[in-house]
Amino acid sequence: MDELLKLLRQNAMETPENLARLLNLTPDQVRAKIRDYEQRGVIRGYHAIVNEENLDLDVVHAVIEVKITPERDGGFDRLATRIGRFTEVDSVYLMSGGYDLLVFISGRTLKEVAAFVAAKLSTLEGVVSTATHFMLKTYKEHGIMMEEKDSHERLKVSP
Repeated sequence: MDELLKLLRQNAMETPENLARLLNLTPDQVRAKIRDYEQRGVIRGYHAIVNEENLDLDVVHAVIEVKITPERDGGFDRLATRIGRFTEVDSVYLMSGGYDLLVFISGRTLKEVAAFVAAKLSTLEGVVSTATHFMLKTYKEHGIMMEEKDSHERLKVSP
């Protein structure tokens, strides 16, 4: 992967000037590369990693294992794309192993997430089965720890 992309993955808010210094390029060269990546669809978007436990939010996240019947001409792609278009769906991945798709969703309550699975997801033609797992706490997301602990914390030693 291009060094610029690696740096942007670590901190998408880094300035072109700082990136240029790190990459031995000019800021204009960095801006041009970023613009090219955006136009070609290599960079699809930017996001902030938010610790939701520090906010007063009513949100429930779930991971759903989905088994599907692949379509003759579309394979898994057509149904995965259809599932990804639901507003409740955050991410969809094609997987190897015991199920085909891994779907991450969000809702306001357990009941709302369950209703999505029962009424929208499991009723789609081609969906064979689902297994829903609710996320209880986030410790690390996209390489970022959610809790700030003293970096000099020592392990307790007992006699």
